[in-house]
Amino acid sequence: MNNVGVLGLGTYVPEKVFTNEDFEKILDTSDEWITEMTGIKERRFADDDMDTSDLAYEAAKEAIDNSGVAKEDIDLVIVATSTGDMQFPTVATMLQDRLGLRNVPSMDQLAACTGFIYGVVTGAQFIQTGTYRHVLVVGADKLSKITDFSDRSTAVLFGDGAGAVVLGEVEEGYGVRSFDLGSNGQGGPYLYGDESDGGNIRMNGREVFKFAVRQMGESSVIATEKAGLSTDDIDRLVPHQANIRIMNAARERMDLPPEKMSSTIDKYGNTSAASIPLSIHHDVKNGRIKSGDNLILVGFGGGLTWGSICLTWGSNKEETHG
Repeated sequence: MNNVGVLGLGTYVPEKVFTNEDFEKILDTSDEWITEMTGIKERRFADDDMDTSDLAYEAAKEAIDNSGVAKEDIDLVIVATSTGDMQFPTVATMLQDRLGLRNVPSMDQLAACTGFIYGVVTGAQFIQTGTYRHVLVVGADKLSKITDFSDRSTAVLFGDGAGAVVLGEVEEGYGVRSFDLGSNGQGGPYLYGDESDGGNIRMNGREVFKFAVRQMGESSVIATEKAGLSTDDIDRLVPHQANIRIMNAARERMDLPPEKMSSTIDKYGNTSAASIPLSIHHDVKNGRIKSGDNLILVGFGGGLTWGSICLTWGSNKEETHG
C-alpha cells in the first residue's frame, strides 16, 4: 500500500484579535483567571460577512500552492467542521466549486474538535488503496457564531480559523504510520450544540476535562505503540488546543518534556477542527517541526469523539510545507 503524507500545508486566521482584556469588559472574568485556567491570552474572530467556507477557502488555496500539486489533480475534498455555512450544501461542496474543482467528490465530516484527525485518516485510506492520488483535507470552524457570549464558562475558550493539507503519496519512511479513532455517545450530553438553543456550544466542563485528560493520553500512547515506536522516538506532540492543562496531561502521559509539545492556544484559543493544522503550521515556520520528525497528532471533541495519528513529517522530496 502507498505511504501517505502531507504534501502541502496552509492556514488562515481572521485579522480581528479579541483579548482577555476585551472579555473583562463584557463578562465577570479576568485575564489572570482565563490564562491560569486555560492558557488562552487571545483569539481571532471573523467578521459577520465571513463564514466557515471563506476561512476554508483561504487555507485550502495556500495548501494547494504549497504542495506543488495542480488543483486539477485534487481528487477529493474533505472538510472537517461543526459550523457549516448552512445545513446544506456542505462547506466541502462550496469549497470545491470556489476552487474550480469540477465534478470532484466532496464531503463534510463532523467529529467536532477531532474532525481534522478523522479527515486525514479518511483521506489517507483513499490514497493507500489507490482509489485517489491527492486529497484536500480542511479543518475549519467559525465558532464565534455558536458561542454564547453571556456564558463565561465557554465564551472565553473559542476562536475562528482554518487549516488545510494536501495528502498524497510520499517516499518510504515518511507519512502516516498509525492511527487510533474512537467515540462514546454516552458522553454526548457533556459537550454539544443544540439547534433549539441557537446551536450554541454547551459544556459540562468538569466531565469534559476528566474525559479529555484520560483519553488524549491513552490515544497518543496507542498510536505510538501501533507505529512500533516508543515515546523516546516522538519528536513532537501536537494536541488539540483546548486547554493547556489538558494538553499538559497528555504530554505527561507520553512522558515528554514541555519543549516537545506544540502550543498555540495562547494565540488562537480553541479553534476546533482547525487547531491541529494551525499548530503544525506554526511549528514548521518556527523550525520546531523538521523533515523526518515523528509527530503525534491527538484530539478530542463533542460526541464524545477522540483520535490520534502517528506521522513522520516530510516526503523526502523537495519540501516546502510552509
